Amino acid sequence: MRLLFIGPPGAGKGTQAQRVAGRLGIAHISTGDMFRAHVANGTELGKKVDAIMRAGEYVPDEITVAMLAERIAEPDAEAGFILDGFPRTAGQAEALDELLGDDGLDRVVVFEVDEDELVKRLLARGRADDTEETIRTRFRVYQEQTQPLLDFYEARDITVRVNGIGDVEEITDRILAALNAR
Repeated sequence: MRLLFIGPPGAGKGTQAQRVAGRLGIAHISTGDMFRAHVANGTELGKKVDAIMRAGEYVPDEITVAMLAERIAEPDAEAGFILDGFPRTAGQAEALDELLGDDGLDRVVVFEVDEDELVKRLLARGRADDTEETIRTRFRVYQEQTQPLLDFYEARDITVRVNGIGDVEEITDRILAALNAR
């Protein structure tokens, strides 16, 4: 099974991706983790990514897709995977299609968490850059940038929406039930 988890910052995508991947026996592939691993290992791609991130810029899609191509070729991804962090835009989804083929993803799990709950969760983390104003701005940016991506996958009828509020185990069960219902 090939899945993509989408949701706003603080929705619990990373936590749930790890849990669901473990339950399904598939790989959890986080682009952030891929970037950090390549940088730490000093690979050619890692050197490029490090220079780009140090300059405060976004890693170009072609580099991300190249890393992803390497990652999904690893043995643990043969049975399937959950993508966490990529794609974030319709353009990136098209690049992913080039890599996987048009029918490359089985399901896209969309985490639904209201803005006030996200503010509460992210303020509880206690990070200096997590103010209520910045959290609400990030939520609006997420909504604006992600809607075209959701439209892209909804046109394929592969999205499932999951309420991301509640106990961690309860949310995991909701995700698994939603995947089984399709």
